[in-house]
Amino acid sequence: MADYRTHVITSSALGAVYGFASTVMLGFTGIQGALAGVLTGVSGMLPDLDSDSGRPIREVFGLLAAVGPLVLMERLERWGGSRESALLLAVILYVAIRYVASGILQLTCVHRGMFHSLPALVIAAEIAFLAYLNDSPAVRSLMALGVALGFGSHLVLDEIYSVTWNGGRLQLKASAGSAVKVFGPSWPVNFLVFGFALTLGYAVLLDGGFTPTAAQSSVAQSPEAGGQAKNNVVSPPLAVPPSPSRAAGRDLSGDLDDRSSNFTEEDEIAVKPAQWQRTRR
Repeated sequence: MADYRTHVITSSALGAVYGFASTVMLGFTGIQGALAGVLTGVSGMLPDLDSDSGRPIREVFGLLAAVGPLVLMERLERWGGSRESALLLAVILYVAIRYVASGILQLTCVHRGMFHSLPALVIAAEIAFLAYLNDSPAVRSLMALGVALGFGSHLVLDEIYSVTWNGGRLQLKASAGSAVKVFGPSWPVNFLVFGFALTLGYAVLLDGGFTPTAAQSSVAQSPEAGGQAKNNVVSPPLAVPPSPSRAAGRDLSGDLDDRSSNFTEEDEIAVKPAQWQRTRR
């Protein structure tokens, strides 16, 4: 098994390469690449959360308690409603991780248990994806992949150091195969770990918009889609204004109708003698 210093150096070097490659080759910003590299370096110590010795667990929980609230700061501000509430929640989260969670793990976990397993790697990456708040699923996937790389480097190093040379022959230690594993000796623990991984995986699909339902809801809620929907609405045709001749005809006919409606019997009697006079002439 590799020592604590070897794990830190390896994951930090891997994080530097990963952050640089994500910026230069994948087109992410320098800040995003640097943050992904830091998460990769820190994640190389995550499997030692079940360590029996004092230093690894103290260092790991100290880093998690410091980095966790920073990564969750935007979510904490959204949950608290103000920056002051977010700072208070960050302090509470630090105490919960640094003292409460570390104490619980020391009492319940054994070294080289399910923390040294591939399902634990998947869970760590899923938590990173859900915790990092960003509108781009690609950026969130970048952070999650960095956590998976750092976590995986720890497991691979433990397996490499479980193989020794003895008289020109390969010899396996008793710890061989205990790091990169899928199942542990306890089936209730396996059921709990796999259930947790599947639940987080479903949450990742929903929160990341990878399902058709989530994609449709995200498109419907986006302001750009709303603007496009408004632009796609067909407006009714404009009324064609009448021509001047038609308008004049309508006015004349209207006047005649009004005059005919106001025509009385007395007017008719007055008109008839005039007509008779015309006929006599």
